[in-house]
Amino acid sequence: MTGLSGQTSQNFKQGGLSRIQEKNRNLILEAALSEFSKKGYSGATVERIAADAGMSKSNLLYYFSSKEAIYKETLAHILDVWLAPLKTLNPDGDPAQELGEYIRQKIEMSARFPEASRLFANEVMQGAPQILPILETDLKRLVTEKSQVIEDWIASGKIRRVDPVHLIFTIWATTQHYADFSVQIKALTGKDLSDPDFLKETEASVTSFILHGIGLSGPQESD
Repeated sequence: MTGLSGQTSQNFKQGGLSRIQEKNRNLILEAALSEFSKKGYSGATVERIAADAGMSKSNLLYYFSSKEAIYKETLAHILDVWLAPLKTLNPDGDPAQELGEYIRQKIEMSARFPEASRLFANEVMQGAPQILPILETDLKRLVTEKSQVIEDWIASGKIRRVDPVHLIFTIWATTQHYADFSVQIKALTGKDLSDPDFLKETEASVTSFILHGIGLSGPQESD
C-alpha cells in the first residue's frame, strides 16, 4: 500500500494534527489495510494493526477508538483516493483524452494499490455495511455529476450514444478486475500488473476496447 496513505484525507487536515500525529495515523491506515485485506474485518485485530504500525495498542487507541473506527476510516480513505481520477474528468476536454487518461489512472491504481481495491470490493459484496451512507450520498453525487459530463459529450456529437452510468460501471469493472482477480490473471497469463510490459499492454487494450465502443479512437491512434 506504499503511497496510498500519503494522500492525507481532508478530515485529517481539519483535525489540526501535528506532522508526527498525521504520520502515525497514516502508519495505522497502512497497517490496517494490510490486516483487513488479509484477515477480513472479523479476523483482524487491533493488536496486530498496532504491531505492524510500530506502536503500542494504547498509542493506536489514542488515534482511533476501536477496530470499527479504524475500518471505517480505512474504507473512507480508499474511496477518497480511488475516486480522485473521476473527479478530474474535464467537461471542456477532449473525450478521448479525458476518458483515456481516466482509464490509465484506474489501471495504474490497480497496479499500485491492489489490496485497497480488494478490501473495498469485499466490503461492497457484503452489502457495504460500513460505507453504504457514503455510497448513497457522496459517491452518488459524483457519478451523477460526471454522468452529465458524458451526456453533454453525447449531445454535442462527440461520442456515441451510451448510458453514462453504465459506461462508468464498465470502466470500474474492467480496470479493477486486474487488482481484484490478479491471482487468476497471473495463473492464466504468467503475468500481472507488476510487469511493466503487461501493464502497458493492459492500458492499451482496455483503453482501445472502451473508446472504440463509444466511437472514439484511442489516444495514440489517428481518427
